[in-house]
Amino acid sequence: MADLSGMIAKLRQGSRLDAQSVRGYAWLIAGLNIVSLALLWVTADGMIDRFGHLLGSDFLSFWAAGKLVVAGVNPYDPALHLAAMQDYVEGLSGYPGFFYPPAFLLLCIIPGLLPYLAALCLWLGTTALAYVWAVRLWLRQLHLPIPLWLWFAAFPPVLITITHGQTSFLIGALLGGGLLLVDRRPALAGVLLGLATIKPQFGLLIPIALLLTGSWRVIAYAVGTSLALAAASLAIFGPAVWQGWYAAAPAAEAAMADGIVGFGKMISVFAAVKLVGGTALSAYIAQTVATVGVALAVAWASWGRKWHSGLAALILAGAPLATPFVLDYDLTLLAFPLIYLAATGYRPWEKSVSALVFVAPIFARPLAIHAGVPIMPVVLAILFVLLVHRVRAGRHIRRQ
Repeated sequence: MADLSGMIAKLRQGSRLDAQSVRGYAWLIAGLNIVSLALLWVTADGMIDRFGHLLGSDFLSFWAAGKLVVAGVNPYDPALHLAAMQDYVEGLSGYPGFFYPPAFLLLCIIPGLLPYLAALCLWLGTTALAYVWAVRLWLRQLHLPIPLWLWFAAFPPVLITITHGQTSFLIGALLGGGLLLVDRRPALAGVLLGLATIKPQFGLLIPIALLLTGSWRVIAYAVGTSLALAAASLAIFGPAVWQGWYAAAPAAEAAMADGIVGFGKMISVFAAVKLVGGTALSAYIAQTVATVGVALAVAWASWGRKWHSGLAALILAGAPLATPFVLDYDLTLLAFPLIYLAATGYRPWEKSVSALVFVAPIFARPLAIHAGVPIMPVVLAILFVLLVHRVRAGRHIRRQ
């Protein structure tokens, strides 16, 4: 019993996670990430890795959509989109679909003009720089002296994003940068949040907090930017593309509900219920409860308060819980609440929970796929509850 009490006390205080130990663990994870990425590249046969997957696999969908819009063809036509991908990868099985809103196509134009490898490198390079900017902004504003390059190399969602060629760096930059700047540079914050509507499922909590904190300028700039994006895409691509996106909505919902993406790859409450054998109805009910609960918690934390970094961290921690469609590479968003906790001084349990959140993306997909154990919603919920308590208690003073 004494040993158990001692173990709980150590976890509560995170006593084994001193600065030297944390740096050593970060070096180890960074080294493993770099070696894994290098091995994946050098053992590939052309652009196909040793596991039979295309390097930057998900980016193929964006690249194909770009080629289609450059050619004046509707990218939401499943047959045409699949054919464009199969032109590059013969025998491509399955159809990942393209369900991003037409405003996202504005980002696909330049990649669509380039060969696949050049487009992939440009995409990952530019979006990674944007993400690094946002992480650096948080580190500087909250006065946290962590080597930026070590964080980038060690944080597991970074490797997952690179190997998938996904949008997560960009969305992390837009949401992370935008939410931190709400009370400092409202015009820029609004523009960044408006641009983030290219992946709207992660913005469900933002209007609640902005309205309750009276951030009217940010709201105005965000709405204006999103409308400008919509108008630009309408002018450039025409109404047929918007009609095609609307017509693709049922297929997008089916892709999520039927597990075409794979419930083991998803980290939402909805996917967790489906993974353990729940019905579609029970999964939707559980997700609705989670979404409403997270939204109410954000409203409670925002009520009668001015905007601050803790509220931004809370929203970013809650975003993956609030949407049914979220994958492990989207956890790039968690860099910001983790930075916030480290910068403002750990309270009981927070250091151990932060360590758990940091490493959980390494194990979440393997455990879900091979063991049917969805750990990530639980981990996210623990982090979110800690942040709600911290923010509502007013414990958001930055370390000077």
